[in-house]
Amino acid sequence: MTLRLAVWSGPRNISTAMMRAWENRDDCEVLDEPFYAYYLKQTGLDHPAADEVMASQSTDWRKVVALCQSEPPNNATIFYQKQMSFHMLEEVDRGWMSKLTHCFLIRDPESVVASYAQVRETPTLGDIGFVQQAELYHYVCQHLDPNPVVIDSAEFLANPEAMLRAWCLALGIEFSERMLKWPAGRRDSDGVWAPHWYESVWASTGFAGPRVTKPALNHELRVLADQARPYYQDLYDRRLRVS
Repeated sequence: MTLRLAVWSGPRNISTAMMRAWENRDDCEVLDEPFYAYYLKQTGLDHPAADEVMASQSTDWRKVVALCQSEPPNNATIFYQKQMSFHMLEEVDRGWMSKLTHCFLIRDPESVVASYAQVRETPTLGDIGFVQQAELYHYVCQHLDPNPVVIDSAEFLANPEAMLRAWCLALGIEFSERMLKWPAGRRDSDGVWAPHWYESVWASTGFAGPRVTKPALNHELRVLADQARPYYQDLYDRRLRVS
């Protein structure tokens, strides 16, 4: 039985490091942001390497859905899919989600906004994915799973092994020590956008510790973080907890 695991995140979270952790299992293959090309084609946004991204993936959401629902390569029993919540535009029929197990990776809005603003100027609420993530969460709760796993990245980084063990238990699979450490460097599974976004992950061999200080935000970024906070809090109240 294949576990197709869609993990929904916003940008500037630990989503790529989490993908590394799962890919390092012997029984898992990963899929890196499969809706990205579709999202760029529909929105026309000027992201780094946008033309390369659109040339590397299908821009037809129906074909992307078929890929997400397919069997993973190499007879893997887990198909981990790093999904960005803001890539799921309204025209995409949510019915495809019924064939996957869904989890949600969240991060405090202040940290997301501060990090994202270093890569793209003047981010908007739509760019950082909190609204879309909350919408997807409630869709899953209402139609697929009343209690999907929600992981807060700061709490995760404070105790990665305990959180991974609890997550695996919730999914009904065995924890693997291999999820805690991985070789540095690129992966064939990384999207073509990786040189613009994955530098720190390429240098990593495991999860970094949690941030201990709050980021400084100017007025505009503070307003954006405040707009995102209710959506974050909604999922935070339902997060996976370990003692």
